Amino acid sequence: MTRLKIMAGHWSIVIMALVCAMAFVALLVAGPWWAWLCLPAGIAAQLLNEYSLHRHVFHLAPPRRQWAFDLLYQAHYGHHDFPTNLRLFFVPIWVALPMLAGNFALVWGIAAALGVSGAIWVAVAIVPAGAVAMFLVYEWYHMTAHLSLRKSALARRVTRLHNEHHFRDFSKWFHVSPGGEIIDRAMGTQIDRASLKQQQRIEFIRTLGLSPDDPRLIAARLRFAAKYGLSAKDLAQAGQLPAPSDRG
Repeated sequence: MTRLKIMAGHWSIVIMALVCAMAFVALLVAGPWWAWLCLPAGIAAQLLNEYSLHRHVFHLAPPRRQWAFDLLYQAHYGHHDFPTNLRLFFVPIWVALPMLAGNFALVWGIAAALGVSGAIWVAVAIVPAGAVAMFLVYEWYHMTAHLSLRKSALARRVTRLHNEHHFRDFSKWFHVSPGGEIIDRAMGTQIDRASLKQQQRIEFIRTLGLSPDDPRLIAARLRFAAKYGLSAKDLAQAGQLPAPSDRG
């Protein structure tokens, strides 16, 4: 119930869950039977989307311009800065909805161009049904990884690997959803435990290797402190971490 309550308190999750529910209702009421066969494609596509978005967008090199830095801070940097802050757990709705609309249009367009009869139902099954359902699974397990609650064996594994991403090497383990680690292994972004032993761990604590007193970080923390419920103590502690070692 704790996890459901947390998720229900975020409009991004509520809106995406409603979209997913409406897609399944539409399939049940009016969709052709064969559209249900497209659901696994949506699940697989979302696993790839989760990895790609996390690695190539959320982990972009920190922008020099503050406005761009602030966007990424709200999207993901802030979560690395304050990994236990409940308000920073979930993908913002201003990221999720455009991704949903763009992917839906793309799938619909490709299916129509290929001459698929009922292309709209292919898009409904793959994107707002299959992919968004998998997105909600991702959000569930990502939230669970950051909570100190009793967990299943699967959730404990997800937690261990995601903690390695946060606190051992933020350039590895970009998946969160169960099964997604196969993509990290295929892409070479799994943890190499042998080389990891030679790394300075402090380099990977908090906010993607930035110095805790980086002016961009300080500005973003102050700008969004009220929005994310950051106390004066939180801000002070965030700025007192040892600076990362020089990586050359």
